[in-house]
Amino acid sequence: MALARWLCLILALLSGLAVSGFPRNPSRLLRAVDGIEVYSTKVNCKVTSRFAHNVVTTRAVNHANTAKEVSFDVELPKTAFITNFTLTIDGVTYPGNVKEKEVAKKQYEKAVSQGKTAGLVKASGRKLEKFTVSVNVAAGSKVTFELTYEELLKRHKGKYEMYLKVQPKQLVKHFEVIDIFEPQGISTLDAEASFITNDLLGSALTKSFSGKKGHVSFKPSLDQQRSCPTCTDSLLKGDFIITYDVNRESPANVQIVNGYFVHFFAPQGLPVVPKSVVFVIDVSGSMYGRKMEQTKDALLKILEDVKQDDYLNFILFSGDVTTWKDSLVPATPENIQEARKFVMDIHDRGMTNINDALLRGISMLNKAREEHTVPERSTSIIIMLTDGDANVGESRPEKIQENVRNAIGGKFPLYNLGFGNNLNYNFLENMALENHGLARRIYEDSDASLQLQGFYEEVANPLLTGVEAEYPQNAILDLTQNSYQHFYDGSEIVVAGRLADEDMNSFKAAVKGHGAINDLTFTEEVDMKEMEKALQEQDYIFGDYIERLWAYLTIEQLLEKRKNAWGEEKENLTAQALELSLKYHFVTPLTSMVVTKPEDNENQTAIANKPGEGSPLFLSSTASYQGPKTPYYYVDGDPHFIIQIPEKDDAICFNIDEDPGTVLRLIQDPTAWSPQGGNMGQKRGSSDSQNRRTYFGKLGIASAQMDFRIEVTPENIILWNGDSLSTFSWLDTVMVTQDGLSVMINRKKSMVVSFGDGVAFVVVLHQVWKKEPAHHDFLGFYVVDSRGMSAQTHGLLGQFFHPFDFQVSDVHPGSDPTKPDATMVVKNHQLTVTRGSQKDYRKDISVGRNVACWFVHNNGQGLIDGIHRDYIVPSLF
Repeated sequence: MALARWLCLILALLSGLAVSGFPRNPSRLLRAVDGIEVYSTKVNCKVTSRFAHNVVTTRAVNHANTAKEVSFDVELPKTAFITNFTLTIDGVTYPGNVKEKEVAKKQYEKAVSQGKTAGLVKASGRKLEKFTVSVNVAAGSKVTFELTYEELLKRHKGKYEMYLKVQPKQLVKHFEVIDIFEPQGISTLDAEASFITNDLLGSALTKSFSGKKGHVSFKPSLDQQRSCPTCTDSLLKGDFIITYDVNRESPANVQIVNGYFVHFFAPQGLPVVPKSVVFVIDVSGSMYGRKMEQTKDALLKILEDVKQDDYLNFILFSGDVTTWKDSLVPATPENIQEARKFVMDIHDRGMTNINDALLRGISMLNKAREEHTVPERSTSIIIMLTDGDANVGESRPEKIQENVRNAIGGKFPLYNLGFGNNLNYNFLENMALENHGLARRIYEDSDASLQLQGFYEEVANPLLTGVEAEYPQNAILDLTQNSYQHFYDGSEIVVAGRLADEDMNSFKAAVKGHGAINDLTFTEEVDMKEMEKALQEQDYIFGDYIERLWAYLTIEQLLEKRKNAWGEEKENLTAQALELSLKYHFVTPLTSMVVTKPEDNENQTAIANKPGEGSPLFLSSTASYQGPKTPYYYVDGDPHFIIQIPEKDDAICFNIDEDPGTVLRLIQDPTAWSPQGGNMGQKRGSSDSQNRRTYFGKLGIASAQMDFRIEVTPENIILWNGDSLSTFSWLDTVMVTQDGLSVMINRKKSMVVSFGDGVAFVVVLHQVWKKEPAHHDFLGFYVVDSRGMSAQTHGLLGQFFHPFDFQVSDVHPGSDPTKPDATMVVKNHQLTVTRGSQKDYRKDISVGRNVACWFVHNNGQGLIDGIHRDYIVPSLF
């Protein structure tokens, strides 16, 4: 058997809280290479009782005389779980197998270390992620790609929505087929496309529904796809949207199949429960400009929708906290008019004090309830909007979470809105989830104001509070979440479980809740014989759909609970979610899918894997990176030193914690170029030693062979050649060459310094928003070629240019359950190290890619020669 060769596919789904509703169904796109004909693309979706089973199939043939690469791209919802990916080549199918992530990880790492092609899933807009995989197809061969995923559809503003991004890019036999089966009966079904005229859409689209069944198909002919009569490219590029809802003759519906039940609850026509709402709004300097104007526009629109029975207040926070009123006030026309004037006068200022602002709002709601200044049958809600991280007052996320959790005490929900990407979304999400709310990312776009209004509309009309679903005692097992603080108009509560006795004749479910006028109980009793008739609809349903729905919902809720769990509780939640993921073949943050197929008499392996947002493993940039064969070294950030070692397919990292103004010797080589030091600056707002964060604000590079020096700061680059001096701005794009030396400045991004063909450094410029008061611009330093450095090279980075070995063993849970500890033996020292990750910004300065590494504590002690203070020098040169 030939040596194994690997093709690695990584599904790194960066999951956040997606908008509720019908699944964001896939778009498909097959990029053709010369000689490749894509002759069919089909999406088949079966929806049974809100549970969607989606299959995306694309077929291609290689007409060329040589092997060609074909890429298969699919956009799928962030909340979906992939259940299978298969390759069929010349009639032989190679299925995927779901394995525990750590088992598959070793295969992936081996593949990446060999520099083979990789597949990945990355964010594609707000609600979708794009799955991409490339394979080599032999001359004359046919290939079929088939991706299957499942998702529970959530009701959003009174409907389920299917959102397809249609973009085939070429003329192709193209089919979208959606079959819907709803035992309650379908009340509405519609479809529209933004990219095609109504005349053309009418002949390409068919839709129908009757009773329990609905059908939608979209089959544009080749002529309908053409952008002009003689064109070969497709005009199909845009959104294809399907919406539907079900009959609501009864507020609840229970379905039972094969020993599992699902209970849908969505009453209509109830009076709205009055609410007390506090808006906690970030007005720090980073909200300047369009974000602030869009926030004010949204708040003004929201004020139009506030009901007269409601109570409200506004809290603004920057470096300090201010309130519109000292306490909650009723939403009378006079108060609403005064609130509008207050909102219009909001302006940005200062820093970000999240902790005090939230505690002020929580205290206000608690006080109103305690003093009975709001109606007894009312509910409380707190909504916070921020675009950054806390940087004044209490700024530790875990402490803010603790303070907020203790203050709320489970009495009402917290909803967190994160404006943009420059914030710790995990922190906002975790804090909201543990206080019975949710987080939503608001994207910086022209419709940001509409996004904010849309979120408020979701929570504007509570119909019930203290909702709890009850079932016969000892009759059910493995129940999903069955209690909720609120039921909002237009949404739906879904509870699923397993029957303890499958032979019972009837099943009774009850939902209790507090309404605006009185307490309510809704009961539903199911005749088991009548329920069996659902199994007769074999053309529309897949028989185990309720069991899979239960597994999907259970895993989803276990993973949510896991985000705020610690120690033994987190281990138990992880074990339960992992067991179900493996049993039901779901690719979740705990599992990976492996596809193995023979190719040229060798093995080719694909790995698919889905971490949650913030997971340290298998981020999409890691998956797509096919790194260099030689080691490379860099220092960036606070500062983080990273040593990448391809032979180990691993990396070691450490930090240096020193006072601002300290200069460190990074590399010293008496025969070549030496980055003599990095001057450490301090980020504003971090003056105390415990929370101090430093960075490299100045770098110096000097030649031992020529009288040549380079000084780099975030403001400019200064080149000394003997007595002559040249200054360049980061706004320049310029190249300087002399005697084998090359200095190239890439405008606002990076500077590359190379000497001959064996020494190359990259300096990366990190620029922060100019009005951000807590951060400076700073620099990162990367050694991308050290072959030309001599055997005498040393320094914090330079010492690792020489071969060295290390061994890692005894991997075990650490103080942070997401970051295991291990024992490392290196340079005759035995160290306790922690698994983590750092960022590499060489290729993507704004986002970077994650590099997994073993972190050496105590300023790298035991890894570096001597101690870190041995590398402090008095000046840059």
